[in-house]
Amino acid sequence: MRARFSTFIFAFALAHACAGLAAAQTTGEVKSLAARLGYPPDAKLLIVHADDVAVAHSVNAATFKAFESGLVNSASIMVPCAWLPEVADYARQHPDADLGLHLTLTSEWKTYRWGAVLSKDRAPTLYAPDGYLYPSEDVAAAHVAVPEAEAEVRAQIARARAFGISPTHLDSHMRTLYTTRPLFEMLLRVAREERLPVMVSREWFGEAPFLPAALGPDGLVVDHIVSADPSVRPERWADFYTDVVKSLKPGVTELIVHLAYDDAEMRAVTLDHPNWGAAWRQRDFDFVTGEQFRRLLKEQNVKLITWREVGKLLAKS
Repeated sequence: MRARFSTFIFAFALAHACAGLAAAQTTGEVKSLAARLGYPPDAKLLIVHADDVAVAHSVNAATFKAFESGLVNSASIMVPCAWLPEVADYARQHPDADLGLHLTLTSEWKTYRWGAVLSKDRAPTLYAPDGYLYPSEDVAAAHVAVPEAEAEVRAQIARARAFGISPTHLDSHMRTLYTTRPLFEMLLRVAREERLPVMVSREWFGEAPFLPAALGPDGLVVDHIVSADPSVRPERWADFYTDVVKSLKPGVTELIVHLAYDDAEMRAVTLDHPNWGAAWRQRDFDFVTGEQFRRLLKEQNVKLITWREVGKLLAKS
């Protein structure tokens, strides 16, 4: 993920309480997810979601270990990346794991890059001049042809299933597929055909009014998305997450974390990129697998739910 877009998401989340009547009028078009899941109005529901699975062995190992804690209960997979077979092996051995697809149209690291599932001959607009995916979501969105992006999204879903992965949901690496209305409508159309929920936050509606229009009144949306951003100082990491849990509002919140070990592999992957780098991911891992996090969730009466639970609403529709 890049700092610019993730900072926007977090800042927008914090500002949401001040958005006032205009935001309420916009978001009122989409029904409450918590109510549709059968929870009472005061229920604080949380998905603890690990991004970027398959990007490296270090990410995979930390995520699988975090699943064992029971505190991290969801993740999404970057299908074009090198460590997909390891994730597929885990998915086959853990068929109940809540694993979605982190649909990938960008490749942001300095010396570790990847291309699409489709070749450059089949989807040329996905590729930057260096032969890899574009490094940022805004540049990618400006260059990719929507039909080629759709073909790649379908190819990533097909590859995951060919590897024995049954995805529970879809989201988009660096939020590329949320940046324009044509890309989002394509994502939503594919997701509906595949009968998979798409991660969308109610808080984004004010910034991107095409989202509720595309979703319609029966669209599935979480109420809040929270993630650490570069403004969080390392020495304040535990304080940040403690404040997140203590300030959770009723409804469905997704807490996005980035897990890995601060090892030689992850330091090489994230070379010259301290934001979402190896040390960052180790701090995330240490907190969300620790007893302080477990205790906070219990004290604040927070219930963990998964995208698999959300997806059951589609099976009923």
